[in-house]
Amino acid sequence: MSITMQQTMAVIRKFAPNFTPKIGIILGSGLSMVAEELTHPITIPYQAIPGIHASSVVGHASLLLLGYLQDIPVVCLKGRLHLYEGASYESLCTLIRIVRQLGASELIVTGAVGSLKPEVGHGEVVLLNDHINFQPGNPLVGINDESIGPRFLSLENAYDEELRGIFLRVATQLNIPVHQGVYISLLGPSFETPAEIRAYRMLGADVVGMAVVPDVIIARHCGLRVTGVCAVTNLAVGLSPERVTHEATLHYGEIAARKLVKLIPAFVKEVGLAI
Repeated sequence: MSITMQQTMAVIRKFAPNFTPKIGIILGSGLSMVAEELTHPITIPYQAIPGIHASSVVGHASLLLLGYLQDIPVVCLKGRLHLYEGASYESLCTLIRIVRQLGASELIVTGAVGSLKPEVGHGEVVLLNDHINFQPGNPLVGINDESIGPRFLSLENAYDEELRGIFLRVATQLNIPVHQGVYISLLGPSFETPAEIRAYRMLGADVVGMAVVPDVIIARHCGLRVTGVCAVTNLAVGLSPERVTHEATLHYGEIAARKLVKLIPAFVKEVGLAI
């Protein structure tokens, strides 16, 4: 028996009957410290939400947090679901659509990435301006619910240009360097080969990861404006003598997260006051 969104939201509303966030935030690997900045948090484990399963990946806590960041009400997904874990697109859709159903209009998507540009090393921050989808399929395949979004979705401005401008302005004010680039999303969980990285660079990708793009497609389908910002954890294989490991991803993700702990709250305040 399938779980309806009404059933899912009924459970969440038992925890937070009157909370309406303005902005949603998805935190990827090594970025959980951003959630520690929330005040008056309400914590809901993914396991308690119908239609959602906990992540099995180290660095993903699997918690839905409702609280305030810079006095702006936000919903924070502390840990995401990945297709390589066996998570279904249905679960991903439910998780992202919860953000919209709660009342948010904007979504900040974060993630850990490998850099395909030698000049953008680990610990750097990359603001996404486009993507290439190499995931096996699309989360919108199947019967479309017109009450959620259109059958044929335009992704021309998937990473909202206006919001990117605000983010860059905030970064300048905080004197934190931010690069811009194209994200290529792969299934994983194996890392890429040197030949694959050479091919992806030729395609125009700047960073590589195993998530983000499905989240963005789902978010745009249900009307959320998206900002994508990533923490560089390593140079992609073949560009550095260092071996690529998940442990290094978490370690260097924390270095970039120290920058994002400053950037994201300031960005949330700027956007939240304008909504």
